Amino acid sequence: MNIEEIEKFLKRDKIEPEQCIKINFKKRDSIYGIFVESNDYNDLKSKNFWRIVTQTHFDQWHKTKDINLAKIFNGSEFSRLVLYKEAFEE
Repeated sequence: MNIEEIEKFLKRDKIEPEQCIKINFKKRDSIYGIFVESNDYNDLKSKNFWRIVTQTHFDQWHKTKDINLAKIFNGSEFSRLVLYKEAFEE
């Protein structure tokens, strides 16, 4: 996916801050994650990179907000983004 497609999805009315999103990839298994805005958010976004806290670190993230729990993913590897609750409606 390109930057514009990802931004459009993230700015939808239904999405709240830190809402869980199912991220489908072109060449690997899907993950559930939270997109995180950090100090370098705009710089990373301009290169189509995104900081995401994966499902395994949700509890720690909600307690500490430690940016080191997030991994950086390349948006061009995404094939589709779906809200967590909508992922089960398919």
